[in-house]
Amino acid sequence: MRLTPFLLVLPAVGYIVAFSFFPTIDAVYLSFQDPHGGLSLHNYQELAYFNVGGAVLDTVLVTVGALLIQLALGFLVASVLSREFLGKRALSTITIIPMGVATVVAAITFSFIFQTSGGYANTVLHSLFGINVNWYQTSLSSLLVVMLADSWKNTPIVSLILLAGMSSIPRELYYSAAIDGAGSVRRFIHITLPNLRSFIGVALILRGVQEFNIFALPLILIGDHPPLLTTLVYNLYTTTFPEVGLALAAATVLLGFILVFMGVVIKLTGGRSS
Repeated sequence: MRLTPFLLVLPAVGYIVAFSFFPTIDAVYLSFQDPHGGLSLHNYQELAYFNVGGAVLDTVLVTVGALLIQLALGFLVASVLSREFLGKRALSTITIIPMGVATVVAAITFSFIFQTSGGYANTVLHSLFGINVNWYQTSLSSLLVVMLADSWKNTPIVSLILLAGMSSIPRELYYSAAIDGAGSVRRFIHITLPNLRSFIGVALILRGVQEFNIFALPLILIGDHPPLLTTLVYNLYTTTFPEVGLALAAATVLLGFILVFMGVVIKLTGGRSS
C-alpha cells in the first residue's frame, strides 16, 4: 500500500523524463561535439562569429524590461480588482481577454500599431505633438516594441497571481496598520510586499522562463535583427542544417541563463514571509 502513491505518479514521471529531461540532456551533450565527433568547445567558439553576445544582451534586456512592466501593471490591476466596486466582473473579464489572443495575432496587431508610416501609435503622436517616430530605428526602440507587445498579452496572468496573493492577506492587518497611522505606501511596503513574496516568485519564474523563450513576437515584429537567443537558435538551425551543433550550443547558453534566473528568483523569494 505504501508504494501505491509512487506507482500512481510513475507514468507522469516517466513521461517527463522521456520527453523533457532526456532530449534536453542529449542536446547539451551534442552541443559539445565537434564536426569529427569528439568532445570540445568548437561550437561555442564558433558562436562568437554570430553575435551571441549581442543576442544574450538583447534577451536579458527584453526579459528584465518585460518583467518590470508586467509586475508594475500586474500590481496596479490586482490592487484595483482586490476592491469591491460596481462593474468589477466586467473589468475582470476585459482584463483577461489578452490571454486568449494567439501570440501570432498579437504580434501582427502590434506591428500595425507601431508601423513607421500610418501606424496607430504615430497617428496619435502626430495628432497630439506633430511628430512621427521610427520605432525600429534603433535596437533599443525595437526591443521596446517587443516588450510592450509581450506585456500587453501576458500581464493578465501576472495580475491573477498577484490578485490571488492579495486575497489571502488578512484584512485585519491593514485595519491595524491604518489605526496605527500607516499610510497606503507604508501598508504596501510593510504588509503587501512581504506577504506576496512567494506569489511574486511564482509570477517571476512562470513569466521569466517564458520571456527567455520568447520567439513568435520578436520574429514577426523585428525579424532576426536585433537577434534574441531564440531567434539566433532558429536562424542557426535553418542556415546550418543538417549540422545543428551551433544551434544546440546557442540553445544550451539559453538554458544556462534560464537555470541561473530560476535559481536567483527562488533564492530571493523562496523563504518564508514574515
